[in-house]
Amino acid sequence: MDRRLYDAAVLGNKISLLNLLREDALLLDRFITGRYPETPLHVASMLGHLEFVDEVLARKPELAKEVDSRNSSPLHLASAKGYLQVAKSLLQVNPDMCLVSDIDGRNPLHIAAMKGHLGLLRELVQARPWAARVLMEQGETILHACVRCNQLEALKLLVERVSDHEFVNCKNGDGNTILHLAIAAKQTEAINLLISSTAIDVNCVNEDGFTALDLLSQNQRDATDKEIVESLRRMGVTHATDHPLSDSQLKAIRTKILLSTWDQHQPNALPKPKKRKHGKRLVSSNKNGDWLERKRNTLMLVASLLAAMAFQAGVNPPSGVWQDNDQSEESNHRAGLSVLADNYPFVYTFFLICNTTGFLASLSIILLLISGLPLRLRFFMWVLMVVMWVAITAMALAYMGCLVAVTPDHSYSSLIKILGCATLVWIGLMLVLLLGHTIRLIFRLIKCLFKLAMRLVKLISGPHAL
Repeated sequence: MDRRLYDAAVLGNKISLLNLLREDALLLDRFITGRYPETPLHVASMLGHLEFVDEVLARKPELAKEVDSRNSSPLHLASAKGYLQVAKSLLQVNPDMCLVSDIDGRNPLHIAAMKGHLGLLRELVQARPWAARVLMEQGETILHACVRCNQLEALKLLVERVSDHEFVNCKNGDGNTILHLAIAAKQTEAINLLISSTAIDVNCVNEDGFTALDLLSQNQRDATDKEIVESLRRMGVTHATDHPLSDSQLKAIRTKILLSTWDQHQPNALPKPKKRKHGKRLVSSNKNGDWLERKRNTLMLVASLLAAMAFQAGVNPPSGVWQDNDQSEESNHRAGLSVLADNYPFVYTFFLICNTTGFLASLSIILLLISGLPLRLRFFMWVLMVVMWVAITAMALAYMGCLVAVTPDHSYSSLIKILGCATLVWIGLMLVLLLGHTIRLIFRLIKCLFKLAMRLVKLISGPHAL
């Protein structure tokens, strides 16, 4: 942006703008035909210079739909600062900008609600009511944003204007409704508003299996908890869990609900509590998925390297290929064929079998990993690891064949000693791994049989106990 035009927008100097337009009539058109980090209308809207905004809109109303580097329109900036009159001018030109989302997935209505600019929010809702139903990132509604930012008046306004059963009971990416968020934050007024003036499902459960009442302390030591529990009880709220939760569990659950999806720029910075249900620890599906993903990536990398090695050894066999044709009785060979195949047929056959086995095993792993099959179970990943075991062993044997082929006769004794020691070490390592996996499998089998026996005992003793 030209420095003089930028200064005029910052100061809201309408006279300077007119002087610049006399010098260059196409000055504002360039912001429409090109891509700029921001326009003069963005700067003036952010600072609330109404006369400057009106002058720009009168000359180039198309600038109202231009977005900056964060995909924010001038209406986004005016909504964030709460400039009602500027927002009205922008709405008269292009009310559809209410539907445009910025880089964080928020439209002007979301921003106005989170900032608590009620008058501006009312104008935006009146201009485009369905813009309030647009979901933000992670599936959150504008009602979720009001509860997170503790904007009770904005929540009241939206409940009166755009709420219905489906919208009020909408869940975010973690399966939490606005009632879950309000109770986790202990917002008593918001809770009373939701249960008395909306069609909120008070017994709705989130993805962890908790209702709103489960998020409150069972012993009700806190006066706020008592008040909330009494309000919920009057609405017929029940517990979803069979066992009461400890204070530490409740704190972890509330923290998870309040922090999830809040920092959209740094999602990995938020701790994710471990899931608990019926007082027992459950393995997180995310943790299992991460384990499988790491295994898949490792197998793909190793399989690709082994396949490349095997292909290279196959097309360039040990000892090379003949460079000429010789049809004599002493040496009958043709150019391009393997020297090892003519001089040591048995060694070449051994090398060919091992190298081909390793190559095909590696290709099989790659094919299975890119096939799109649902290889999400640990059993399938273990199968792939066994195939990888075969591929690595085959490549090791092919390497031994290569050494035998290229080693001269006077060094065979040293080679045999080295290969013998290496073979013993390799066999020992394989036996240790096999023993470890076998013991692990036996323990798992015993555990499964024990659980099955306990179930059978309960089933057999059940009728007698009655």
